[in-house]
Amino acid sequence: MIENEKQPVVLQVLPEMNHGGVEMGTVEIASGLQAAGIKNFVASAGGRMVYDLNKIKVQHFELPLKTKNPLKWIINAHRLKKIIKENGINIVHARSRAPAWSAYWAAKKAKVQFLTTFHGTYGRGFLGLKKIYNRIMIKGKLVIAISTHIRNHLQKYYKVDDKKIRLIHRCVNTDNFSPEKVSQERIVRAIQENHLPEDKPIVSLIGRITRWKGQHLFIEALSKLKSKDFYCLIVGSDQGRVHYTNELKSMVKKYNLDAKVQFIDHSFDIPALLMLSDVVLSTAIEPEAFGRAAIEGQAMGKIVIASNIGGSLDNTIDSVTGKLFENNNSQSLADAIDWALNLPANEREKISKAAIKNIKDNFTKQIMCDKTIAVYQELMKK
Repeated sequence: MIENEKQPVVLQVLPEMNHGGVEMGTVEIASGLQAAGIKNFVASAGGRMVYDLNKIKVQHFELPLKTKNPLKWIINAHRLKKIIKENGINIVHARSRAPAWSAYWAAKKAKVQFLTTFHGTYGRGFLGLKKIYNRIMIKGKLVIAISTHIRNHLQKYYKVDDKKIRLIHRCVNTDNFSPEKVSQERIVRAIQENHLPEDKPIVSLIGRITRWKGQHLFIEALSKLKSKDFYCLIVGSDQGRVHYTNELKSMVKKYNLDAKVQFIDHSFDIPALLMLSDVVLSTAIEPEAFGRAAIEGQAMGKIVIASNIGGSLDNTIDSVTGKLFENNNSQSLADAIDWALNLPANEREKISKAAIKNIKDNFTKQIMCDKTIAVYQELMKK
């Protein structure tokens, strides 16, 4: 950092600190700022990931920031302004819409910089009326887009000038997602706990059980596979979407796949399950804002198959680090899985190495943090 240049002091603001992509990104940035000697804070309604902030000695302020009540936004804005003043904060970084309203007002009153990260496309509602609510996310002096898909969305629907947008991809934590980090003991435990076969290639789809993630498309594709020697894992919580889970299980029965498909509603060791997998899928039928599943699979050196829409176009290189299939096309997905299952060993090794290199070159936590710190420093110059 340039001598005598004013140091950023950052407050990240989000609804809560329970598990999710926004929360993970918040902790990753907080950790990167700490490592760079940059003072930083987080404000949210709390949650289990506050523990992760405590571990890296980043102070968390608990406020009811999950609320969508405009009157409470005003109260939260006053509280945030007080926190800003008392801690010498000069950049407020909002990561979600509802708390962004409070954060924006607080930053404006405190006369400090306001920055946002656009994490998703967000619903635009009837006749696009919800865009009024969403527009708070383009009020930042600069706006971080997490993929080319999101950058294009900002330009198309919100007419944001490209000069205001900073493209910073999400990352994978290679301290956790790396082949050499997963011990043989963890692999054995994952096999035993989930009763996995050791004589069949494993195809995994990991993520929330929800229709737009495309688990139904996956099961339909399995019924069309030419390859018959496989075992499949559908890993993730349905978060109360029981009707969809039951629909998926009915499809498994309908296609006589009971012996080939296993549902795991949660796992405490995703890296170990990925190490056991031969093929890792990302089957979203709607564009992913970024798609961590694809980069986590690549980080583990696995063959990744992803929809040819959204963030996958940024993170998966077709026929180099994996395969892109035609969105919402079960036959195209089946063909891609067949391709992956029948790859010669030397081709599989080549793709595995290319996938790991792709992550190390483009999607590490250090790269994401360095780019974000550069944006903070840019704001301080402004």
